Amino acid sequence: MGRPTVTDIAREAGVSLATVDRVLNARPGVRAKTIAAVQEAIARLGYVRDMAAANLARGRSTRVALLLPDTESQFIQTLEDALAQAAALATSARMQVDLLRYPAADLHRLAAMLAELAAGGISGVALMAPETPVVRDALRALHAADIPVVAMVSDLPNCGAAHYVGIDSHAAGRTAGVLMGRFLGGRTPRVMVIAQSMLLRDSIERRRGFDAVMLADFPGVTVGQTLETHGVADTLRQVIREALRSDGPVGGIYLLGSGHRALVQVLTELNLLGRVVTIGHELTPHTISALQSGWLDAVIAQNVGHVARSTLRVLQAKADHQPINESQERLRLEIILRENLPQAL
Repeated sequence: MGRPTVTDIAREAGVSLATVDRVLNARPGVRAKTIAAVQEAIARLGYVRDMAAANLARGRSTRVALLLPDTESQFIQTLEDALAQAAALATSARMQVDLLRYPAADLHRLAAMLAELAAGGISGVALMAPETPVVRDALRALHAADIPVVAMVSDLPNCGAAHYVGIDSHAAGRTAGVLMGRFLGGRTPRVMVIAQSMLLRDSIERRRGFDAVMLADFPGVTVGQTLETHGVADTLRQVIREALRSDGPVGGIYLLGSGHRALVQVLTELNLLGRVVTIGHELTPHTISALQSGWLDAVIAQNVGHVARSTLRVLQAKADHQPINESQERLRLEIILRENLPQAL
């Protein structure tokens, strides 16, 4: 038997094709008993609606906005490139994608951009942003307007986000802790932790996971407080120098987010490059080069292509009021070493 059709549903439920169409498109004028009969017929037949084809047939288009911080981070640029590729493919399914950057240091401007998008009839929004009161209120306003919000890479659990696309950041932090402790090889030095901002949920969860493993499995290792750089290379250099001057030498560095290029510069200046265990996140041209050269010991990564495609699939499903295929959208955490770098890179 082939794939079930709307004709099969109508026959199974004992209703007209017009009634099936009204139920599928959630239009009014259908009794609750009839809706239940159609839904039961759909379940019995295993009918799965091809929403892309349905939207094309109705001439319906979906407009979504994707927002990323306007920083020089190589990871953000890599993610933007992946989103642009996914957006180009999505045009065939009548999805219009607005790829926008917001000033990372001006979250009030981000809130204003979100309000403008809501007023412009947007079907959905996806963004990577810190979880601050300003952002929270702006996203809750979108939620109140029935505009779905998807959090990319860094979750926004308190902001009314409808879905999160990214790896489990707590598990990523735990993984970094295991790697750090084992790479230190029984030594009990000090470990330095560096973050762009602890307002980012992914950094918070990574740090929590890292601390949990270090305290339980490597209690002899001293882990310092998180040094925030706010994405500024000069700040990163300054905080590392001050930490080394005040607290003494380190045996390991855990970089929670961006800053690999500035880190290699300051480690070179201090004659520490390649002499401390260093673990970071996300595959970028620079982290690939750092792994190849040997000064970066491991990278915990996620597939940005999967992030991009999943983001658009989830936004489309939300716009169409359809269920999300959770198994398809689940991202896998990857541990990348110099020894297992993909040859294509």
